[in-house]
Amino acid sequence: MEAKTRPLAGLKVVELGTLIAGPFCTRIMAEFGAEVIKVESPDGGDPLRKWRKLYEGTSLWWYVQARNKKSVTANLKHPEGLAFVRRLIAEADILVENFRPGVLEKLGLGWESLKAENPGLVMVRLSGFGQTGPYKDQPGFGAVGESMGGLRYITGFSDRPPVRTGISIGDSIAALWGAIGALMALRHKEVNGGAGQVVDVALYEAVFAMMESMVPEFDVFGFVRERTGNIMPGITPSNTHTTRDGKHVTIGANGDAIFRRFMQAIGRNDLADDPGLADNAGRDARRDEVYGLIDRWCAEHDESEVLAILAAAEVPSSRVYSIVDMFADPQFIARQMFESAKLPDGRDFRMPGIVPKLSDTPGGTEWPGPELGAHTDAVLSDLGYAPARIAELRQAGAI
Repeated sequence: MEAKTRPLAGLKVVELGTLIAGPFCTRIMAEFGAEVIKVESPDGGDPLRKWRKLYEGTSLWWYVQARNKKSVTANLKHPEGLAFVRRLIAEADILVENFRPGVLEKLGLGWESLKAENPGLVMVRLSGFGQTGPYKDQPGFGAVGESMGGLRYITGFSDRPPVRTGISIGDSIAALWGAIGALMALRHKEVNGGAGQVVDVALYEAVFAMMESMVPEFDVFGFVRERTGNIMPGITPSNTHTTRDGKHVTIGANGDAIFRRFMQAIGRNDLADDPGLADNAGRDARRDEVYGLIDRWCAEHDESEVLAILAAAEVPSSRVYSIVDMFADPQFIARQMFESAKLPDGRDFRMPGIVPKLSDTPGGTEWPGPELGAHTDAVLSDLGYAPARIAELRQAGAI
């Protein structure tokens, strides 16, 4: 599909970010048609290029995180490199950055300076603790945001220390809030005739915003939510169980009618008809009994049989998927959740499909993450730099 049909086509986004939060925010925009120009240091570029599994020296994660982006190099410590970036931002609709607060100000790229040259600019600022407050100058990665925002305290089992999820979820959540905030700010300009503004996203606040009813429960009842493993007290049954063949199945049968069907399906009509288990409060009061019987039933059957019985009874359930399961699953395939692309040497590889799915103007992948500085000359040329001048900048170490 042509890029012009995508919903963010025509938007110019400048990314001054590394690793996860800022780059993931702009990745979303690039997937839906925005022109994203990623500014990298000439000295190696984004560290993500070397993170996790490398293929011929480049991270496979990089090819996903930077898809559809243009890579330019600029030395922000060189006056000509800084001038180049300033010119880019002057023509941009959105600037996304995830430096520590104060870094851009020291470079002369603070908000007041930038908006004087581009009053319509939307500046998305992602940082550990936000642009204000007593912690603003402290470094803060996703792990810190997840800890301070409350996620890690409630994750794990009560008899063990808190654990993390298997990904940098705090950074990704902050990136989503950043993209949402940018689109809100653009909508404000469109509808209200307003100028640009700053979208200030703190990683700990992005996580904190996901903490469901934690705040009012503590304020009204003094209730402190603790780690409860795979269950959530107050919602029963909803848990993960181990099957006879050592697989793990998650079962969510906490609806009243669903629980009744579940018990009938496993031959426990006595519990299906038990008035004490007819509602969630009654089941939760007897959750040890309920979970014990489900554990025993699952342990007597292989995963395939468990899932087949529950599917026939319309009880929400799923195996706990590994990536192996995902690659073979017909739902992932039918929904086009894998896209094919090519590595620089021509090898085919697959990347995650685009989320969300728009019916008329879907997102897509035009190219995987580019080589460092692949678009520097073209972008400079679009800004009016002559080839000889570009050569001079490169020789001087500005780009």
